[in-house]
Amino acid sequence: MDLEHKFARLGEGLSVADGHVIEGYASVFGAVDQGNDVVERGAYAASLKAVNARGGTIKMLWQHDPAQPIGVWDEVREDDKGLWVKGRLLTDLAKGREAAALIAAGAIDGLSIGYRTIKSRKDDMGRRLLSELELWEVSLVTFPMLPQARVAAKGDDPEAAILRDVASVFRAARCLLATDD
Repeated sequence: MDLEHKFARLGEGLSVADGHVIEGYASVFGAVDQGNDVVERGAYAASLKAVNARGGTIKMLWQHDPAQPIGVWDEVREDDKGLWVKGRLLTDLAKGREAAALIAAGAIDGLSIGYRTIKSRKDDMGRRLLSELELWEVSLVTFPMLPQARVAAKGDDPEAAILRDVASVFRAARCLLATDD
């Protein structure tokens, strides 16, 4: 099985503090993304347990490029809502400083998970239900696939965030309508 990527715009609760600490949801359970996939509750549990058992970490990359690590995820866990991450951009690195500036300016607002599908099935609506994933990395990205989640710099205007969410829903609907033609 090949490595796949699942893009997620970081949602409410994801913030950047002190210019380098980021936290929030990299994946939201039950949400249909633009690839018609749905990550189910518990999909990351076995993978996170295996990573912890071997003393490993989930990598923080820039745009899924394994040659460009930009920080470290200090905490990666599942809760009732999804895959929650907390980490630090390494601002001693040029790319880490760049990422922090782009997030603060609102130019970068997405996360994407790099994973391998272990178990999935199709539902009666043709969606792929992902029930077990091997998580490899969580990247900061330009174009996320899951509109329900996005990066927010500390102090973002909540009204602007709502307008971005509405715009994302319309973009997703346009994509779905375009594939039905």
